[in-house]
Amino acid sequence: MSIYRNAVWFVKGLQEYTKSGYEAAAKHFAPADLDVNLSGRSFMITGANSGIGKATAQEIANRGGTVHMVCRNKGRADAAKDEIMERSKNQDVHVHIVDMSSARQVWEFAQSFSQNNAVHVLINNAGCMVNQRELTEEGLEKNFATNTLGTYILTTALIPALNKAEDPRVVTVSSGGMLTQKLNVDDLQFEKGTFDGTMAYAQNKRQQVILTERWAAQHKEIHFSSMHPGWADTPAVQTSMPSFHAKMKDKLRTEAMGADTAVWLAVSPAAAKLPSGLFFQDRQAVATHLPLAFSKSTSQDEEKLLAALEEFALKFKP
Repeated sequence: MSIYRNAVWFVKGLQEYTKSGYEAAAKHFAPADLDVNLSGRSFMITGANSGIGKATAQEIANRGGTVHMVCRNKGRADAAKDEIMERSKNQDVHVHIVDMSSARQVWEFAQSFSQNNAVHVLINNAGCMVNQRELTEEGLEKNFATNTLGTYILTTALIPALNKAEDPRVVTVSSGGMLTQKLNVDDLQFEKGTFDGTMAYAQNKRQQVILTERWAAQHKEIHFSSMHPGWADTPAVQTSMPSFHAKMKDKLRTEAMGADTAVWLAVSPAAAKLPSGLFFQDRQAVATHLPLAFSKSTSQDEEKLLAALEEFALKFKP
């Protein structure tokens, strides 16, 4: 079944996830959807110093939004901030240094931020694909700690602040790669069998989509969505998937193309009118499972995922 999923996904990707796929979809975009003034609205973007996160931060700054860049590397973050401010002429851009793989750091940051700042939109963009199994200082597998637990803690911790905002939204940058995976709650940290970083990443991205659906059901006052940016030419793809990048680089989307749907979900009035909890690609809600892929999880397994994440989160809560 994994071979089937991978094959169908790759064919689908060649048709839809490439630069030409974006250009075909963009013919149907409504330009007015992004013709908005974001003055007075605050946006938190994780992993905002490069790739899709940086492109998203740039587009929001261009429209006058307050941008909070949550990044791990201070040097790269400050350089990205200066570039974003120079291009946008928007001085309301701020850097916060947080390692999203550290559960305790994420908790401490979210709690401190909420006390001193408003947030209208959270964009969970930070992610990693570590191809050798690696543990964080807290003893957690690094992909899971960053992509799933970090996203879970930051979102959960900011929900009270989001509830106080007008038109609150949470956008999570997932991946179409999650279509190749069925939720596996029995091995969240990939301790069994041969470790595969690409599979681990795709499993984390499946978990993010499930979390988005669950949060939407639990918190009706906040608009939740997840999205697939397509295959974009980002530093993360270049370093984590070098063979894929070498073969596909002429077909890959630009970072701005990859960021387009995240920006649209974060700022467009039209996006907020759609049901909460959906998975998007090129500004359209799309299926979260491939045909005949048998990748749907049971409600019991999804409950187990949430219970496990809550247990991990509480373990590291200050």
